[in-house]
Amino acid sequence: ANQIQDPVERFVAVARYFLSGWHIKPKGVKKPYNPILGEQFRAQWKFDDGTEAFYIAEQVSHHPPISVYYYASPENNISVLGDLLPKSKFLGNSAATLMQGEIKVSFTNRPGEDYIITMPNVYARGILFGTMLMELGDIATVKCAKLDLVCNLDFKVKGFFSGSYNGLAGKIKRESTNETLYEISGKWSDEIIIKKGTKKEVLFDAKAAKINPKIIAPEDQQEPNESRRLWSKLTAALKVNNQDLATEEKGKVEDAQRASTKDREERGLPHIPRYFESDGKGNFDIKLK
Repeated sequence: ANQIQDPVERFVAVARYFLSGWHIKPKGVKKPYNPILGEQFRAQWKFDDGTEAFYIAEQVSHHPPISVYYYASPENNISVLGDLLPKSKFLGNSAATLMQGEIKVSFTNRPGEDYIITMPNVYARGILFGTMLMELGDIATVKCAKLDLVCNLDFKVKGFFSGSYNGLAGKIKRESTNETLYEISGKWSDEIIIKKGTKKEVLFDAKAAKINPKIIAPEDQQEPNESRRLWSKLTAALKVNNQDLATEEKGKVEDAQRASTKDREERGLPHIPRYFESDGKGNFDIKLK
């Protein structure tokens, strides 16, 4: 996207990038692991053109839970910095995870052209009765102040009696004038259409999308608090459907976390993240050293 010279088309490419990841999800609805303070996840990608990308995520706070992540592809002049502050809310037969936080996409060869992105919320339906399923809902935004452009995306939840799953509608506008430049519609799990006047084209097609596999170090080469190694025994127990053993292994990790926290607090020591640093106002950035 950073090589696109037209600023509006460059903005459209960033919006496409944001929309391209939501169809990748596990089958069914499962309770997620609860990350512990200091937990990390690292990965890298090697692309067909010979370029690479790197990713690091870290749980920097437990109360409240805050995850921070950083993605960079130096040869492509792309960096992504984001934080996630999830909050739970129960709504009768549904549970919502409010996806607070934002993502900043930057092109290192275009100083000041930052794209600030917020996420849709996640809903688990049928937690008490009926079929359990996951939906995305509410408004997500993509905004670039330097380009004076904003995209509001409405992730639509299915109505009780009508409608369909995974609907999406949005507009790309010139923020200062409120002029609509493009309209977006479709399903985030399938095909998304972008329209300018009477001209329509496919913005993203989930069925035709290629997923570049992430490369992760073998568990025996990971650090003790890297996610796959940290939870490996719990994961193994779940794979063989041994719920008692899974509960036991989960408890071991959480007990060790509580003991570590107690020891640190008794010595009056703050938790210092490994890969990220705070400005003291709730904002985090990647450590350069």
